[in-house]
Amino acid sequence: MATAPLIELRNISKRFGGVRALDDVSLTLDAARIHCLAGENGSGKSTLIKIVSGVYQPDEGEILIDGKPVGKLDPATSIAHGVQVIYQDFSLFPTLTVVENLALNTFLREGKTRIDWRRARKMARDVLARLDVTLDLDATVETLPAAGRQIVAIARAMLADARLIIMDEPTTTLTGREVERLFRIVRDLQADGIATLFVSHKMREMLEISERLTVFRNGKKVTEGPISDYDERSITRAMTGRDLHQGHFIAPDVSGREPRLELRNVTVGDKAQGINLTLMPGEIVGMSGLIGAGRKAIAQAIFGLRGDMSGEMLVDGKPVMPKNVPEAIAAGIAYVPEDRLSEGLFLTRSIRDNAIVSSLSRFAPHLWLDAEKAGEETHKMFGEMAISAPGIDVPVGTLSGGNAQRVMIGRWLMTDARVLILNGPTVGVDVGSKEQIHGIIQDLTRNNDLAVLMISDDLPELAANCNRVLCMTEGRITGELAGDALTEEALDAALSNEKQGEPA
Repeated sequence: MATAPLIELRNISKRFGGVRALDDVSLTLDAARIHCLAGENGSGKSTLIKIVSGVYQPDEGEILIDGKPVGKLDPATSIAHGVQVIYQDFSLFPTLTVVENLALNTFLREGKTRIDWRRARKMARDVLARLDVTLDLDATVETLPAAGRQIVAIARAMLADARLIIMDEPTTTLTGREVERLFRIVRDLQADGIATLFVSHKMREMLEISERLTVFRNGKKVTEGPISDYDERSITRAMTGRDLHQGHFIAPDVSGREPRLELRNVTVGDKAQGINLTLMPGEIVGMSGLIGAGRKAIAQAIFGLRGDMSGEMLVDGKPVMPKNVPEAIAAGIAYVPEDRLSEGLFLTRSIRDNAIVSSLSRFAPHLWLDAEKAGEETHKMFGEMAISAPGIDVPVGTLSGGNAQRVMIGRWLMTDARVLILNGPTVGVDVGSKEQIHGIIQDLTRNNDLAVLMISDDLPELAANCNRVLCMTEGRITGELAGDALTEEALDAALSNEKQGEPA
C-alpha cells in the first residue's frame, strides 16, 4: 500500500480584494523529499507558504496531511503536524543567545516557567551535532553571520520535531561555500526523514539541490515534474513566459580619455592594502572575491562611509578623499548597498521621497520642497527605470525586490552621478527583473558615460555585464579577467583558487 503524501493541496485558491493570488493550485509534498518551488516575485509562492503554515486560510480547495483532510489549518495546528517555516529574516530573537533561541520554544511548549539550563545546553549541543556544525552557544544571535543565524533557525525547527522545513529564499545572503554547507545540511535532513520545500528563483541552485520542481506564474502552477526534466532555459521560460536573451556587455573605445575614477595605492584600514584601480567612462568593471576579501570596505571608503582610507583617489583627474557621504555625492559618486532594505531605502516612505532624498538640494534649495519639480523628476526617473507600481506615491515597502532595486538605482541617476558602485545589484531579485535591471545598467552606462563598479558573487552576472573583472584575495587585487578570457568558467576557477589559498 502506497504511503500517503505528507501534505497535499487540492485546487487551492486565494484572493486578496480583486486580486487572485493563487488560482486553482494543487501541490503534493512527500515525506523526506527535497522539493523546489520557483517563480518570480508576485507569482504566489509566499501566499502558498502562508497557507501551508496556517497563516492564511484558502478561499477554495482542500488541504490533506498524511492523507487526512484538515478542516482549518492554523499556525498551531500546522506546527503540531511538523511544519516549520524559515523565513528570509529567520525570525529569531537577535539579543538572545544561541542556546536561548534554541531552547525557548521547547520549554514554552512544555509549559515550563523556568528554564533548566543544563538540559537546554545539552539540547543545543545535540541538535548542532546532528547538523555537524559548531556554534558558540553563548553568542548573541545578532553577532552571528547570516549563515550562523540560518543554522540556528534550522536547529530550532529540528527541536520542534519538524517533518517539513520550508526555506524561503535561503541562499540570498550566503557565500558559495555557505551555500554548499546548507545543501549538505538539507541532504542530511532528508536522510533523517525530514522533507524540505526550497523556495527560490536561483535556477542553478534549484537544479543542484531539488528532486522535484514546481513553477508558479501569476498565481497558477504552470509546470511540475522531476528536476531531471528541466534545464535553466526551460525553468526561465516557465517562470517568465518567455525566453531571456542577454548578450555580453561591450564597453566603448575609451582610448585617450581621462579615467573617471582612479585609486592609487589605497589602503582601507586592515581590510584592503595597495589597491590600484582605474574606471573609465562607459565601463562596467566587476569585482569578485570571497567574503572578507575587502570588496565592501573599498566600496564604502570610496563613498565616504569609512574614515580609514589612505592613498590617493581621483575623480575625473581631480583629487578627492571623501570624509563623509555628502562629500562623496558632491564628487559624483553613488553607492547602491547590498541590503537595500536596511541600508538603502525608507520602506514606509513613497517612491518620490526615496528618489529625491540624495539630491534634496536640487528640490529644496531654500529649505522648503519644490513638490512640483520633485514630482516631475521622479516621474521621469520612474519611466526610465521601468518601475512597475501604481504611482510615485506608493510606499517603497510595498514593491517587489526588482522594483525596489530600480528605485535605488534611479535615485542616484537623479544626482547626476558619474561613478556608480553596485554591491550585489540583483540580490533577491527574480530572473525576469534581473535581466531588465542588467539591461538598464548597460544602457545607462553607454548613454551617460557612467563608470560602474559592480561587486557581485553571481558569476553569470559578472561575465555578462562587465568588460573587466578584478579578483580580490585577502585585501588585495590579485588578478584581472577581460575580453575573451572573461568567462564564468575562468571566474569560477579564480574563486576556486582563492578557496584553496592560492592567488587568483
